[in-house]
Amino acid sequence: MDRGSHDPQDQSASTSSAPPLLLEELQVQRVRGTQNRVHTLLDAVLTIGSDLDLGVVLHRIVESAVQLVDCRYGALGVLGEEGGIKQFVTVGVDDEVIARIGHYPRGEGILGLLIREPRALRLADLSEHQASVGFPPGHPPMTTFLGTPVQVRDRVFGNLYLTEKYGGKQFDAEDEAVLRALGAAAGVAIDNARLYDDARRRERWLTASSELTRTLLSGADPAEALASFTATVRELADADLVTLAVPVTGTGNLVIEVADGVGAEQVRGLALPDSTSLAVKVFGSGETIVSDSLSQDPRAESGSAAVLDLGPAFLIPLGTHEHVRGVLQVANRQGSPAFPDATVDMIAGFADHAALALEIAEHRRDAEQLLILNDRDRIARDLHDLAIQRLFASGLSLQSVLNRLADRPDVAERVQRVVDDLDDTIKVVRSTIYALREHDRSDAAGLRARLVAEVGQAAQTLGFTPSLRMSGLLDTDVPDDHANHLLAVLREALSNAARHAHATAVEVTAEAADGVLRLRVADNGRGFGPSVTRRSGLANIRTRAEELGGAFALTPHQHTGTILEWTVPLDADG
Repeated sequence: MDRGSHDPQDQSASTSSAPPLLLEELQVQRVRGTQNRVHTLLDAVLTIGSDLDLGVVLHRIVESAVQLVDCRYGALGVLGEEGGIKQFVTVGVDDEVIARIGHYPRGEGILGLLIREPRALRLADLSEHQASVGFPPGHPPMTTFLGTPVQVRDRVFGNLYLTEKYGGKQFDAEDEAVLRALGAAAGVAIDNARLYDDARRRERWLTASSELTRTLLSGADPAEALASFTATVRELADADLVTLAVPVTGTGNLVIEVADGVGAEQVRGLALPDSTSLAVKVFGSGETIVSDSLSQDPRAESGSAAVLDLGPAFLIPLGTHEHVRGVLQVANRQGSPAFPDATVDMIAGFADHAALALEIAEHRRDAEQLLILNDRDRIARDLHDLAIQRLFASGLSLQSVLNRLADRPDVAERVQRVVDDLDDTIKVVRSTIYALREHDRSDAAGLRARLVAEVGQAAQTLGFTPSLRMSGLLDTDVPDDHANHLLAVLREALSNAARHAHATAVEVTAEAADGVLRLRVADNGRGFGPSVTRRSGLANIRTRAEELGGAFALTPHQHTGTILEWTVPLDADG
């Protein structure tokens, strides 16, 4: 191995012939230099050990290393589980240069050699080493090199890389010894910071778990609890975006029910197809998936990664392997560092706890609902056995009185009206009994499932699956008549996009909010001409809106294509 350095003993030999006074002066200077360096090393050890924030500790380690060996550039490459570099902390390179270089090193060339062979390495010229692979475009020139591993207990945490010693000098054996001493102290500081970070994270996890359990078991709205849960996960993981996708009943698809963070409004309500989404794969397998760059991951062809530029991410099933209740996705923006393994483990544990709390809360609500239904059954029996029978008996008694009032027609007429009123009352009570005993909703699929099915069928004529976003209580707040009209309008809009617009992308948005049902279909097709409003299909869409007291609009898209907006009030009276 080419160390490319000069041994200090060579300097001693060259000065042995110097005059005694000069030799003594040189020795004094060398001793003072060594003492100053030891003091500097001790100061560096104290500096890196004076903080317990891991990010601060890592940056101080690199700064101290650069100062100790008097060089221009320094970096600390933190190793991941699979041996590659998962975090790169630099000193001496500004943000503009980092942006120009692009992605931080992945562990190839000289850096990969240090990962495979974790021992100190000194080079006079990086480019001459057989393992060198060169620098990417925009990278500053570097010649001299000194690297050493940083160990935490018995495990290599990462490697320190130093380049370009000032004055055009080369790194020597003393530089290497000082850096190795700093690396040992850095291992202790990193270990302390990680232990502190784990303890703090565990405390936050316990607090958040207790709060979630208390919220769910207090009878709070599950939607509010899930929103709070998602926000807590984002805070715990220090992530840019967290989403929670839940299954759409009757389909193999998921829909992003809750989202918190950057771009949350853009992905909330987004339907995830059953074959092109990582979330669906996690939902089916019950296994956690980690991605270095979600938007560039070939396994993720749709979902939030297709809408936003997302980088490092992980997806966790919410529940057990046998019963997955949803999929939690935690992501950072492109260019952000990967999530530590400890964070993934912590969120996975929190998700398991949340799933258990959700299940307990659901069992509690089911028990309460069962009590309500049993009470309704009792009321229905009482109405049938007591009220109707007595009303019926009263009616028969009055009818028998009518036969005795033939000579008094005015009284007979009044009694007959009472008998008729009793018959009407019996009918009302019977309808009430029927309503009380109708425990379940219709077996027909909810509006969300029907929307997913409609969009899926349109893929056969369009040649691609439209993007679908659903929000609001579409399954509970939308009457059947409104739902049927909306599906008919969607069917006509997708047909127009396929037959007339020749679109290559369609976005469908269905929303029930603030007492209004909205449908928006946007395509990138060739748009409509002035005469297109006379088409019978569009006239039917307008008529369906007017029948429900709503409105219909057809407008050009920003660049190309058309936007169809169909809005009706959910109030039956319009």
